[in-house]
Amino acid sequence: MKDLLPNITAQLNDILQSLHLFVPELYLTALFIIVLVTDLLFGRRSVKMCRLVATGGMLLVIVQVINQQVTLAAGNAVTVFGGMLVLHHTAISFKLITDVLALILLMYFAWDDQLRRHPKGLSDLYTIVIGSVLGLHMMAMAINLLAVYLGVEMVSIASYLLAAYRTGNARSSEAGLKYVLFGAAASAVMLYGISLLYAFSGTLDLFSPQMAAALLHINPLSITFALALLMLGIAFKISAVPAHFYVPDVYEGAATPVTAYLSTLPKIAGFALLINVITPVIVSGQNFVNWSGVDLRIVLSVLGIITMIAGNFAALWQSNVKRMLAYSGIGHTGFALMAVATFSATGLSALTYYLFVYGLANIAALMLANYFENTENITNINDYKGLGFKYPLVSVAFVVVMISLTGIPVSAGFTGKVLVFSAVYDVYQQTHSAWLMALMATGAVTTVVGLFYYIKIPLNLFLKRVEFIPDESSKSTNLVVFSTVIALLLIIFGVLPNLLTKVL
Repeated sequence: MKDLLPNITAQLNDILQSLHLFVPELYLTALFIIVLVTDLLFGRRSVKMCRLVATGGMLLVIVQVINQQVTLAAGNAVTVFGGMLVLHHTAISFKLITDVLALILLMYFAWDDQLRRHPKGLSDLYTIVIGSVLGLHMMAMAINLLAVYLGVEMVSIASYLLAAYRTGNARSSEAGLKYVLFGAAASAVMLYGISLLYAFSGTLDLFSPQMAAALLHINPLSITFALALLMLGIAFKISAVPAHFYVPDVYEGAATPVTAYLSTLPKIAGFALLINVITPVIVSGQNFVNWSGVDLRIVLSVLGIITMIAGNFAALWQSNVKRMLAYSGIGHTGFALMAVATFSATGLSALTYYLFVYGLANIAALMLANYFENTENITNINDYKGLGFKYPLVSVAFVVVMISLTGIPVSAGFTGKVLVFSAVYDVYQQTHSAWLMALMATGAVTTVVGLFYYIKIPLNLFLKRVEFIPDESSKSTNLVVFSTVIALLLIIFGVLPNLLTKVL
């Protein structure tokens, strides 16, 4: 016992010293409790109050994250809580992206007619989302395998609850069930990989010299198998092939604002986690597996190529808006993997910009789809015929968002793709890797393919007329205003990307 006392004292001191670097997460914890208690105290009358508290508290969290971005010098990395988490520029940028998008979603939830009319109300939903954001922060900072698993599970449990939130709705229940089954399998696979790495090395710290030294003496095939299981769990969060099968059904069955959540926040945090997992390999300049047959850059390149092809070509055949956006989201995951495969600071910078503008555009696209669902009760692209003349402002905003998602010039999506291509080409000039060239070629081809399914919406809105167009409805004004603002931002960030890159 006496031998343990100095260690306990040192650990307590480390915890106390780490708290000032954990302020946004402490705010999120307090906010989660406050929203939960507000719901319990006021019951059905608490919806507006919970929404106000959640959005106001999220603003405070964003301020704290920006403060961390300002105070922590660029290039510096600080570990907290005994090496469980790391705080550096990239992690803070990912936290800021998820927090801004979470704030938008917290405002958006109440604008969906089906969610608003649900007997349960929205109070529980705000509580779940705030709790999930804490998990997203954990994923962005985790460098210990235990912290990795805890962060992933916090987000996963929240996602399951959100997907099945509309109890009584058959599609929502089916979406929740499928998500739970696939999620449980992915979680078990990832945990098995973590347990193998721990058994091989005797440590959970990815950056520990002990882990790298121990793994060099283990059978290479065993290490490869363990890392593959770990990566498969992360692939589930970012909806990359082969862990993408659940995406279209879950996204279609969930409420549209929940689809906006599932298609952006867990994916962005998943990329932050992927970076944390592969960083030890980049820093050490060698793979964990001391075997020339395994090259992490080749693995990520192949994964990116297959994911781009699978997502974009499957989206071509979709007529449901949410399913089309689900498959296109898989394609965007593959494109984002291009930036990760560079293993460079330029690639990371391009990745943060790309994911943020993708998140904005995807949420705006689902908001606009939600508008037509509210006003016309339609979810099929073919039913949009002639509605561009009935709802001109909404339709023009929809076209701008589609332009950004496609990557056509002047939009932020185009700038994001240019930054990713530039980062990959810079590394290609140094390494002359055939896989990087294959990535760029696939990215260019699938971008053209994306134009063919994204253009279906503008085509139906403006170029296919109907005989009779009834008077315009005045519903969902908030969706019109907010989606139009996002569409304008996508143009502004496309023309003036420095406004965004300086912050991220």
